[in-house]
Amino acid sequence: MDVKVNQYRVESGHWQSLGATPDADGTNFSLFSAHAERVELCLFDDSGTIETARIELPEFTNEIWHGYVPGLKPGALYGYRVHGPFDPENGHRFNANKLLVDPYARELVGSLDWSPAHFGYNADSEDKDLSFNDQDSAAGMPKCRVIDPKAYDWGRDTAPNVPWSNTIFYETHVKGFTQLHPAIPEDHRGTFEGMGHAAIVDYIKNLGITSVELMPIHEFPDDDFLLKKGLRNFWGYNTLGFFAPAQRYYGPRGIAGFRDMVRAFHDAGIEVILDVVYNHTAEGNEMGPTLSFKGIDNLSYYRTMPDNHRYYINDTGTGNTVNTSHPRVLQMVTDSLRYWVEHMHIDGFRFDLGTILGREPEGFDQRSGFFDAVGQDPLLSKVKLVGEPWDIGPGGYQVGGFPPGWAEWNDKYRDKVRDYWKNTPGVEPDLAARLLGSGDIYDHRGRRPWSTVNFISAHDGFTLNDLVSYNDKHNDDNGEDNRDGHSDNRSDNYGAEGPTDDAGINAVRDRQKRNMLATLFLSHGTPMLLAGDEFGRSQMGNNNGYCQDSEISWVHWEGTPDSGAQLQDFTRRLIALRHEQPLLRRESWRDGTVINWVSADGTPHLGDDWGAGTDAVLGLHLLREDLRQDETVWSDVLILFNPTDAGVSFTVPAPQEGAWGLAFTTSDPSADTINLAAGKAFELEARSMTLFHRV
Repeated sequence: MDVKVNQYRVESGHWQSLGATPDADGTNFSLFSAHAERVELCLFDDSGTIETARIELPEFTNEIWHGYVPGLKPGALYGYRVHGPFDPENGHRFNANKLLVDPYARELVGSLDWSPAHFGYNADSEDKDLSFNDQDSAAGMPKCRVIDPKAYDWGRDTAPNVPWSNTIFYETHVKGFTQLHPAIPEDHRGTFEGMGHAAIVDYIKNLGITSVELMPIHEFPDDDFLLKKGLRNFWGYNTLGFFAPAQRYYGPRGIAGFRDMVRAFHDAGIEVILDVVYNHTAEGNEMGPTLSFKGIDNLSYYRTMPDNHRYYINDTGTGNTVNTSHPRVLQMVTDSLRYWVEHMHIDGFRFDLGTILGREPEGFDQRSGFFDAVGQDPLLSKVKLVGEPWDIGPGGYQVGGFPPGWAEWNDKYRDKVRDYWKNTPGVEPDLAARLLGSGDIYDHRGRRPWSTVNFISAHDGFTLNDLVSYNDKHNDDNGEDNRDGHSDNRSDNYGAEGPTDDAGINAVRDRQKRNMLATLFLSHGTPMLLAGDEFGRSQMGNNNGYCQDSEISWVHWEGTPDSGAQLQDFTRRLIALRHEQPLLRRESWRDGTVINWVSADGTPHLGDDWGAGTDAVLGLHLLREDLRQDETVWSDVLILFNPTDAGVSFTVPAPQEGAWGLAFTTSDPSADTINLAAGKAFELEARSMTLFHRV
């Protein structure tokens, strides 16, 4: 069937490839909507302001609307208007007055300029979301662009494929990391091209990082309520387009700049991991805007309340929850992931509120459709998969509950390490498990020590510097009267709130930063370092910088004090040791490592000693006989921990032969190497950690 609409002709096309798929002669369009009555493709001029044509998609096959437009080339701008019932109480919110973003759009153009037209209801109506708003939203909507995803020469780009046991994640933000960097040209700052600049790539490589983890770069809008307060969505956990890179991070080369960045990291042997948000969208709850999914097929894309489909299930705390139990919605998520791996050469993903993806109507399930689909996919099963294993829904805390093949953010590690270095009584037994890879959580079904992603700090919460500088959060600039953000920070200011000139307080803070970094990189599992923690970056006590696209959240590269440079050197040294010494990064629970805990008097720290609450000073002795063949590799190490505010005379146990050589002590990272004979006492300074190896 051929239908002429304006200057365009439309043919049946095909339904198999969702989204806009160009070929040599035109472009095929296909859109899933099980409940729509008809779908119009809207074409726009190059400015995106003039709607040049509306073309009704002529065919409906397997719940997919489709049509082929001959002569339409990459670069064309488009959107959809979807007709169907407006019946919120039964879960349908169709409104053809709203221009909608294609869920499969590979690129968006233009901003979301908020107005009442973006909402499906009339704000002044008595039953707001049950009313119908006929205002047209096209003028304030971004437009989708047809692109050829193969139109980029990757050359000989090769995935680094860093083994899990060698992996070190570095969590950072494209704009926050590059906006103030003096070596980056002005027009590249805050962009993908800036992130791929040689100064950035070389810095990350020289630090010893293997895998840079970028906070969300999928297209997302700035929330209207933030713009009204003069703020922006900085973090980006509010996705509008799961296939489209965020325009705000474009440099002069646009979408090609993203691929240039990936190539630059790959050339340096560094993986690129994306933090992705498939658990909810930017459309909010029943009072939120109609931008895409809500107007395409609300009842399919979102989980609604079983007894009243007018309302959404809100297991995410953001107003809506993506319905991955629906096969086409699940397909959209997996198609998106495959797109980023195949066409954008991404090496892995960290899934925000990942528990949501394992939810079925009856609750979280390791055998959910999502987990099964990814685990069996020949492409996705081979990349790095990291879950944030919690949400606010029932049974939403699932640390250790993800299936084999997945790693997980381990907040138990974060909390117990923070507690220990605050000298909180009674945490030693739990700390011991966290240091050794949390085998109590992950040693089942063939999972490996790398399954735990260990971290002290992340984007959400205090930076490492602020963790030892503030007792309380200071989020006043967020405009919520300091009510937002975590209150349970397990932090300590050591005598002054915020920056101080007190040398004694600053000395304690510097030592505590070294202690926590040393703990992180000497723990078994996969370490994750928050960008800037290696030189003491501060957010001035703000522990919820989600809306701070400002100097609060940007990394300050100039003016770093001497203590920051020293901490950076110490961090680089720790990472190098981890790379060099297999004993510090176990690949298996059953690698033959002998583990002994030691009390300060040199005797074994046995079962009755744990949990007594009186002995926080510990020694950890690790021994692997099979590592002795190589003289450059340590087979025998001793790590001493003292979180108390008093020094301790620690009697070191005997190595099998030789003596102990000092690798470092956090009390004085520049201390000269010493050899310590077995049975001798070592003066373990207050709030310090020491690493010995057999010589």
